[in-house]
Amino acid sequence: MRTAYHEDLDRISEQLVEMTRLAGSAMSRASRALLDADVQIAETVISADQEIDQAREDLDTLAIDLLARQAPVATELRQVVTAMRMSSDLERMGDLARHVAKVARLRYPESAVPAQARAIIMQMSQVAERIVAKAGSVIASHDLKEAASLERDDDAMDELHRQLFSLLADPAWEHSTPVAVDLTLLGRYYERFADHAVSVARRVTFLVTGEYDTATDRQEDEDAAIVGAAQQP
Repeated sequence: MRTAYHEDLDRISEQLVEMTRLAGSAMSRASRALLDADVQIAETVISADQEIDQAREDLDTLAIDLLARQAPVATELRQVVTAMRMSSDLERMGDLARHVAKVARLRYPESAVPAQARAIIMQMSQVAERIVAKAGSVIASHDLKEAASLERDDDAMDELHRQLFSLLADPAWEHSTPVAVDLTLLGRYYERFADHAVSVARRVTFLVTGEYDTATDRQEDEDAAIVGAAQQP
């Protein structure tokens, strides 16, 4: 019985790592659709979001079942409950990738990203891919040093976000208001994607040390409003 229990705990961690892979793939493809004005890739990202949603549902079902059957305590209880919170972060990362793909679809056959902003958006997509890959590694290894390194990647994303805002605020900006709105939303999507990866890393730190950073809950409250308001056709 205990062997099966620990196998289920291992399976929860494996499913979380798989969710990071799905979220990373979604953001990579969404960024490609955005920069290349590829509506077919955008559609695959939008439709594949259901897979991430289902992964979260499956993980949470397993976690709740373990709570009911095994009544875990101490570290094991922390592992199960924390996994459910991480699955929420990862599911929202999938949502943000879907929003990027929706911008690409909305502006097709044109690119939503003008030439002046391409370099910044490309760098933001690269940071997003790097940070979600690290999040998966942290989940698998519980490496606190690597978990801390995600904070630096997030700083890089924040700096790119500031650069994008400065570009849009420049008096020399020559593009239309819809383009500016698209880029404002895109910058926020990438920034929030990175924030959720950091939240995952902080939850791993909590799992290992028992020390909790309340910033993760503040991020969740903020994101609930942002993602809900950003639905686009």
